[in-house]
Amino acid sequence: MDLEFNKREDLNRLKLSELNQLLEQVKNGGGKERIQKLKNTGKMSARERITYLLDPDRDSLEIGALAGHEMYTEHGGCPSGGVVVIIGYISGKQCIIVANDASVKAGAWFPITGKKNIRAQEIAMENRLPIIYLVDSAGVYLPLQDEIFPDKEHFGRIFRNNAKMSAMGIVQIAAVMGSCVAGGAYLPIMSDEAIIVNKTGSIFLAGSYLVKAAIGENIDNESLGGATTHCSISGVTDYKALDDKDALDRIKNIMKSLGDFNKAGFNRIATQPPQHNPQEIFGIIPASRVEQYDTLEIIKRLVDNSEYEEYKPDYGKTIICANARIDGWSVGIVANQRKLVKSGKGEAQFGGVIYSDSADKATRFIANCNQRKIPLVFLQDVTGFMVGSKSEYGGIIKDGAKMVNAVANSVVPKFTIITGNSFGAGNYAMCGKAYDPRFIVAWPWAELAVMGGPQAAKVLAQIQEATLTKQGKKLTTEEHQELLNRITQNYNRQTQASYSAARLWTDAIINPLDTRKWISMGIEAANHAPITEEFNLGVIQV
Repeated sequence: MDLEFNKREDLNRLKLSELNQLLEQVKNGGGKERIQKLKNTGKMSARERITYLLDPDRDSLEIGALAGHEMYTEHGGCPSGGVVVIIGYISGKQCIIVANDASVKAGAWFPITGKKNIRAQEIAMENRLPIIYLVDSAGVYLPLQDEIFPDKEHFGRIFRNNAKMSAMGIVQIAAVMGSCVAGGAYLPIMSDEAIIVNKTGSIFLAGSYLVKAAIGENIDNESLGGATTHCSISGVTDYKALDDKDALDRIKNIMKSLGDFNKAGFNRIATQPPQHNPQEIFGIIPASRVEQYDTLEIIKRLVDNSEYEEYKPDYGKTIICANARIDGWSVGIVANQRKLVKSGKGEAQFGGVIYSDSADKATRFIANCNQRKIPLVFLQDVTGFMVGSKSEYGGIIKDGAKMVNAVANSVVPKFTIITGNSFGAGNYAMCGKAYDPRFIVAWPWAELAVMGGPQAAKVLAQIQEATLTKQGKKLTTEEHQELLNRITQNYNRQTQASYSAARLWTDAIINPLDTRKWISMGIEAANHAPITEEFNLGVIQV
């Protein structure tokens, strides 16, 4: 290994270390003191409940661990969005678990909480996975009610999704392990089976204080909506549990009783590890997003036995299309080639840029994978489409539209890994969040933005300077540099992977060494949902 490799490795491992430290902080929820207060009342923490539920010898994935990161600071923050979402196995069955974290504002719903819950339900619906709700929430966070209550993707969407999943035959199990109030009270009864923990669980549309204010009735919360009330009188819940563990054991037993599922039929054989050491990814990826490298070296460290069959290797070289296997699963890989290449006409093409021939190749490859029922894996390190008169005359917009059309209309599962840049329309063509990947995750050094930081900062600075000039103000050289530095710093903050993860533009920031696990468990989840649509590109300009 050369010195440059070692420098890259050190810097990239440092970024991974920073991510791991941040994730450890997130796991503390609202803080150790608040978690201890929950335990003093006989409750387990949200993460303890999930750990108890999950099969201990199986892998799991956490969705949206960094949701809410550095958001809502004026309200005390909302670590992990106040809810923990895990995909794992209970009694051998793959499922998704949604657990309110009562250590964060008593489990109250911030806007990002609603978005994260809806994302969890979306995953369950796309993949027809059983979903488990561990309810312990004080309801909507009232100071921000206007950002979570009335819109299409707000709080009410949760119950709409409950109804839709029920009609789809997707198993839903709710365990009420704390408060379940107001609109949230509909969730247990809209699930297939509902469990409530005696003395700590409660369900009501309005608590005792609001009942007193509204109709003058004097009643305590336990009599109003406790376990005995709802198991013996109202019939809202099906089982009364003695404590948290008893409720969780009931869920395990229900999961044991589930029958098998219809499979999509994605091809899988025995898995083989990569022949090239995946640890070397840290030394291959440059520390700077503008430096170039050979993406094939990354693919060799992600696929089984480091073997792949490249499609049209001598055409459209800035996008690599290849068939391979990941953890035994047959996949089609669409990856941005990040090194300088030559086109078939001998012209130099920049790595990370999508040219007309690359878009044409990718479109045809995506169509092939759809025809053959092969899941697609997108490795994004893209700066956008090629610009300039030559590209425009060559129909770059038309060829780019074809690729976007193919991605949008794909019926096979899609998985997106942002390994570096994710800029502009390149994000769309390479299956960004708007194009419904089953999972979209980023490596710790990934950057998402309309364009790269230096270019965007210069454009923004020019706009602000032009405005000041119209007002009769002219900046000195020092003032110009200060403005540029301020804009650059703010823009670069917004491009960071943690900024995107906080807003759920990505499902997670992951260790590159976990990439195979995310793709494998993702295809396993997708295998629960048979493909019922035909692939059709629709109307495109030929």
